[in-house]
Amino acid sequence: MNKHLLLILLGTALATPGSYVTAAETAQAGKAATQKKSASKLADNPFASISKLPYHYPAFDQIKNEHYAPAFTEGMRQHAAEIKLIANNSATPTFDNTVIAMERAGQMLNRVSTVFFSLTGANTNPTLEALSRDLAPKLAAHQDQIFLNASLFQRISKLYEARQALKLDAESTRLLERYYTDFVRAGAKLGDKDKQKLKSLNAQLASLSTKFSQNVLKETNASAIIVDSKAELQGLSEEEIASAAEAAKTRGLKDKFVIPLMNTTGQPFEASLANRALRQRLHEASVNRGSHGGEFDNRQVAIDLARLRAERATLLGYANHAAYGLEDETAKTTTAVNKMLSELAPAAVNNARAEGAELQKIIDAQQGNFKLAAWDWAFYTEQLRKAKYSFDDSQLRPYFELKNVLENGVFFAATKLYGITFKERTDLPVYHPSVKVYEIFDADGKSMALFIADMYARDTKRGGAWMNAYVEQSTLFGTKPVIANHLNIPQPPAGQPTLLTFDEVRTAFHEFGHALHGLFSNVKYPRFSGTNVPRDFVEYPSQVNEMWATWPEVLKNYARHYQNSEVIPQSLVDKITAANKFNQGFATTEYLAASLLDQRWHQLTPAQIPKDALVFEADALKQAGVDFAPVPPRYRSTYFSHIFGGGYSAGYYAYLWSEVLDAESVEWFKENGGLNRKNGDWFRQQLLSKGGSMDPLESFRNFRGREPKIEPLLIRRGLQKQ
Repeated sequence: MNKHLLLILLGTALATPGSYVTAAETAQAGKAATQKKSASKLADNPFASISKLPYHYPAFDQIKNEHYAPAFTEGMRQHAAEIKLIANNSATPTFDNTVIAMERAGQMLNRVSTVFFSLTGANTNPTLEALSRDLAPKLAAHQDQIFLNASLFQRISKLYEARQALKLDAESTRLLERYYTDFVRAGAKLGDKDKQKLKSLNAQLASLSTKFSQNVLKETNASAIIVDSKAELQGLSEEEIASAAEAAKTRGLKDKFVIPLMNTTGQPFEASLANRALRQRLHEASVNRGSHGGEFDNRQVAIDLARLRAERATLLGYANHAAYGLEDETAKTTTAVNKMLSELAPAAVNNARAEGAELQKIIDAQQGNFKLAAWDWAFYTEQLRKAKYSFDDSQLRPYFELKNVLENGVFFAATKLYGITFKERTDLPVYHPSVKVYEIFDADGKSMALFIADMYARDTKRGGAWMNAYVEQSTLFGTKPVIANHLNIPQPPAGQPTLLTFDEVRTAFHEFGHALHGLFSNVKYPRFSGTNVPRDFVEYPSQVNEMWATWPEVLKNYARHYQNSEVIPQSLVDKITAANKFNQGFATTEYLAASLLDQRWHQLTPAQIPKDALVFEADALKQAGVDFAPVPPRYRSTYFSHIFGGGYSAGYYAYLWSEVLDAESVEWFKENGGLNRKNGDWFRQQLLSKGGSMDPLESFRNFRGREPKIEPLLIRRGLQKQ
């Protein structure tokens, strides 16, 4: 995702909504008084108390724009007061009156921030965007107020130093160690002067990151391609043309067609548009986002973010921001990441060049009289796919209707593996009419979770696909999960079926893999719930879940023609399987280029920060050996929201790092019989249920029975002979 959204405001996961119980008896009276005062002040604010809906599901029908600001103000005030009581507690520090008390603190802030940051991604508006800009430095300051509190850190340090004598259970010991690490990494050991400098850096970074994300969304919407005539859209299906006409209509453009931009460099319609000039317009609109002047230009924003991150890393004692970030991942070091990326890049680019040569032959055979360009790649790749495997994406789409894919594919596979069942809930409010809600029941029939499916693209939604938790599982609070998946599938005109590409099908399975990680969480502390794991591990379960998209039993259950329900022909299935490694040179190279670019930006020292973002980008790609013009990075610097607007700074490599574990796990499933409850239950027990409550690689070893090997990934990617 990335492909999914992890809401961590204070360096640790904020407490999940649940019944409020204080661990510090000395603070109980004060907290009760605070709550009483707040209840009077915010009587009509839906965030003032826990939602009374099932699973504490958010009351979207009651939440209005004007509720957020006062809820944030009061939530931060309450949380600061709770933290102050913990820090200044005269009693000897104990695990309960310090660590558990911190896990329980900040519940109102958690309620409002969870919904707010979820909706600024899924269904934003100018009011929320303005508030987000205003909140960013305030929340950064609130975070600093906690992590730079000397008295609080002293209590945690005492517990940490005596942790062996405390005789805590394994998860509690890990929680204490995690809190200590979080405080140290947040600057708790700095002197007062450096703490003040750090606060300033954090405030600036929060504001700039918000600005970058908002610029990307606005620029993406503003850069949509307006087409004057239907004739220019030759190659698109009637459904796609109708969707483009509908997009123009919603923008008030009569007798026009609009092609909205997607988040990535490559645009879906490039594979179908026969008009080369229009393909070029579309591609150039995509790659120039945020870099051609105007109010949404992100060139200087990216430079400033890189500089401030480098300065903060230096202040905290690290060589660069990547070194700081990777220390907390399973990769641990820039050396490990650089080694993996540099070893894979040459073979990937060689494969891409070979693929490009094949495409050039098609162009020459058709007397195209031009050299292959980036905007030609997808178009001629589809022709080559059709020539090699006698099918193209248009043959598949009629078999991939959205409801069938979700309910008879994604859900069906989960039922076969884990015994869970699904029932749509139409009685719960949603934040957009296209959103659906399902209740999930465990194998024993007991209700266990809610799942929110938000599948369609819209101007108020950021690009890409992701998962987030509205309520996290926690036995400390007795809460069950409320998990959401977000995709960006173009919504067809009313009455028309939603037919997916195979990439969109795979994405649906991928994101539900993230959802399963949250749904099956079985931990005590919110800090470890669900996907609260290292970034380079979080993509692993979701990538494993992609395997079921083409598993014969699953595929034949959901891949049915939308008009007559005929099962997808075996001949097409065979072609999908045969084409599995097709175009892998392109796919691997565009991903590696973005990953290498991320590392280059974040392995800079303050003295190395460039003056020109685009010149730096070009030099970085050339030095890494991935400057192959027909295959640009999946994201260019000025719209690389993962690293400049989201949580993947110095971490975009994580998808490939996780794929090593994924490829290993796919082999394990195949060796052990594939789609059955025994395998699913083992994967759930050893991995999906653990969250961050134990070392993630230990979870993998317990599941797989040994250390991971890279060979299955190399074979899958076509980078090594079988």
